[in-house]
Amino acid sequence: MAYHIDEIRKRRIKWAFTTRNVDLSNVNTLLTEPARPSPGDLLLARVDRIGQHPRLELTTSRRAELFVGDEIAIVYGNRYAPDQFEAIVPDRIAPCHLVAAGGVAARLLSRHSKMKRPTRITPLGLLGDANCTPLNLAAFRLPQSASINKKPLVVVVAGTAMNSGKTTACANLVQGFARRGLHVAAAKITGTGAGADYRALVDAGADPVFDFLDAGFVSTYRLERHDLLDIVMTIGARLAAADPKVIILEVADGLLQRETSRLFQIPEFMKWVDGVIFAANDALGAQAGVAWLATRQLPVIAITGVLTSSTLASREAASATGLPVFNTMSLARPSVASLIHDCLKNRRRERVKCAREETCKEAGLLPGDSGQAQS
Repeated sequence: MAYHIDEIRKRRIKWAFTTRNVDLSNVNTLLTEPARPSPGDLLLARVDRIGQHPRLELTTSRRAELFVGDEIAIVYGNRYAPDQFEAIVPDRIAPCHLVAAGGVAARLLSRHSKMKRPTRITPLGLLGDANCTPLNLAAFRLPQSASINKKPLVVVVAGTAMNSGKTTACANLVQGFARRGLHVAAAKITGTGAGADYRALVDAGADPVFDFLDAGFVSTYRLERHDLLDIVMTIGARLAAADPKVIILEVADGLLQRETSRLFQIPEFMKWVDGVIFAANDALGAQAGVAWLATRQLPVIAITGVLTSSTLASREAASATGLPVFNTMSLARPSVASLIHDCLKNRRRERVKCAREETCKEAGLLPGDSGQAQS
């Protein structure tokens, strides 16, 4: 059955951050018929029991206190978080869990031993339009793009795992470039919909800022290669269209996470990136990450992250990788940002030179090795 949702009820609902792109004028009905939900479907749920997440990030990123009986508008999605929860979209509309503060509904598979049980919710139904069609984030996404303007320099911040210092590094790097007088754009292109990381980039001075929600995905866990490419092209085109001097991209979780690994195998992504700053929790992680990226011809230009809280660990990482190690907070210094900017420019020149030489060689414009001695 379908029930009309009036404006008074809409105003009482707590709308999660994951719904920030939804035009509420399109939300007209509550669909209660049995259905198999899909990632990105909007639902209205009732809070039954408060657990790990006692607050919900609203569309403004404000964390609103949750109370039993609250009606919350959230989104079905898959969740990957080794430090918190692993969860998937259930195969039917039934009691499940709030598995991310940004507003993700899913069925719990596993949790970290230090986590409480997730907040329990009961879906009241899918949210639909005036024609009783279920609403999905894909209906509110940015247009797809087939190309990206390659003019801005692009630096990726990746890491060993979640909580290795990537977001803090990104925010400080934005500050460093901005203090140097450079226009910076930024995005988080993988992960789970959440306001904190997004707002950190905004607060640091990046403009514009996007994330995968803008491409119509509530999370990137369990996405296929073509979906990841869609995110790269969609967000990349929008960032570059603003004509910044530098684009900063945060890649969530660690290199061994399936979607992160897949992302670094997409040629369109790899050819777009000028350099990688790697965040690690310890020196061994830094060494392993640099080696992993090197086998994929991705140039790591510096190390940062949690390990830089220790002078000793920083020295070990520098010795193990042969790369500069920057304290996370030092990335906000214009002098450090200048070094990174110069490094990115040099990498860009090298890539352009190599590409031209390869093109000339393929066209027969460069002398090749014929294997015969010259007389």
